[in-house]
Amino acid sequence: MNRSTLTRKLFFRVTPTILITIAIVAAFAFHSATREINNIYDAQLINDANLLWTLLQKEVERPETRPPKQISDIDLAMGNQLAMNEDADDYAEAHMFRAWKDGKIRVFSSTAFPEHIREQRTGLSQIDYEGEAWRVYSLSIPQTSIVIEVGEKLALRRTLVLNIMLNLFFPLLILVPIIAFLIWFGINNGLGPIHGLVRQIRSRSPDDLTAIPIDTLPRDLSPLGRSINQLLDKLDRSLIAERRFADHAAHQLRTPQAAVKLLLQMLAVTEDEDERKVILNDLETSNERAMRMIEQLLRTARVSHQPLELMNVPLYNTVASVIAEFGNLITGKQLDVSLLGSETALVSADEPLLRLMISNLIDNAIKYTPAGGSIRVTIKPENDRWLLSISDSGPGIAAQHHEAVFQRFYRIDSPQKEGSGLGLAIVSDIVDRLSATIALNVPNAGGGLRVDVGLLKS
Repeated sequence: MNRSTLTRKLFFRVTPTILITIAIVAAFAFHSATREINNIYDAQLINDANLLWTLLQKEVERPETRPPKQISDIDLAMGNQLAMNEDADDYAEAHMFRAWKDGKIRVFSSTAFPEHIREQRTGLSQIDYEGEAWRVYSLSIPQTSIVIEVGEKLALRRTLVLNIMLNLFFPLLILVPIIAFLIWFGINNGLGPIHGLVRQIRSRSPDDLTAIPIDTLPRDLSPLGRSINQLLDKLDRSLIAERRFADHAAHQLRTPQAAVKLLLQMLAVTEDEDERKVILNDLETSNERAMRMIEQLLRTARVSHQPLELMNVPLYNTVASVIAEFGNLITGKQLDVSLLGSETALVSADEPLLRLMISNLIDNAIKYTPAGGSIRVTIKPENDRWLLSISDSGPGIAAQHHEAVFQRFYRIDSPQKEGSGLGLAIVSDIVDRLSATIALNVPNAGGGLRVDVGLLKS
């Protein structure tokens, strides 16, 4: 993901959240403003009703000898209090009042409801007149039949609320782009350490796998920096091991190839038939040694790069099958080979790698066991693992070499010179990949070598 894409992705995740928050705050503000304005205007209606009763008391209390009196505009009745407002006419049209006595209108405004709309119950109420909603306050004068009504269009209140919200909205239109810019700038600036980390990694050459500095990274990025350094360290060690392996492989292959070349030169100049047979036999031996070395190298590469496919593998049957593959060698050396233990043992492993590991261990046991010797293979449970033990009656391995023999091309001086030094190294790699355990010990009978491999149970 490039820099602009990451910034844009974060921007389009953060910005809608802020906009939604603003919208929710605006909704709460609208609701709060509506409630407060309704409370204020209701209180104003109550005050107006009391004020009108004070102004119209004498007029209403007169005997009913005159027809109802119409007041031309409410602001006149209220002493031109609204004259200073240029919207006074609109305000006056949105208000009305009526003064009742004995069930008849005595005084009313020009905007008042007609008489057929009867006086409202005492207190605040809401009615619809000519398609518009009105808020009405009815004041009953105690111990009289006089009622003062003051009404107001609810649209007046809604207009006021909308005007307030619009006055808030227009500044927001200017602020939103500024907020968006600040969010973009903040995200871009906040991603600076990541951009710097990417630049450091991109600037590295394939041979430069040194650790990147993480002291200046923010606390949240420190785990990422440490993980990258761990990966670089693993890559560095892997490359060093691969280079060392390639150097060793080249050296090991050079020896049999040099022997083959020398033998071919001798074969070209010799005229003795017996000597030719000896040279041909040596050529075959050198070729087999080179082929064995190549096969082991290919096995090593396969172990390192083959993807794991874990499954439930019957351990007893697998070991028996591998032993059967060495039948000719076992018969040729007259070895006593036995397989004991649980025939129902199941292990969680990659079957091809498991067979390769067992094959190398059996191969080593056969190779280093003298003719007429014995090899014992046992399978038994041990906690959450199945313990596969392969014991031989060969020369064994001294304790000081137990760790070194798992290194590639490490060989111990012994009468057997055909080893490549890769067998146990391959076994060690497979053990690591299968999360197994391996240990070298001396058989209980004494003498020889016992290899114990702990494999996870299924």
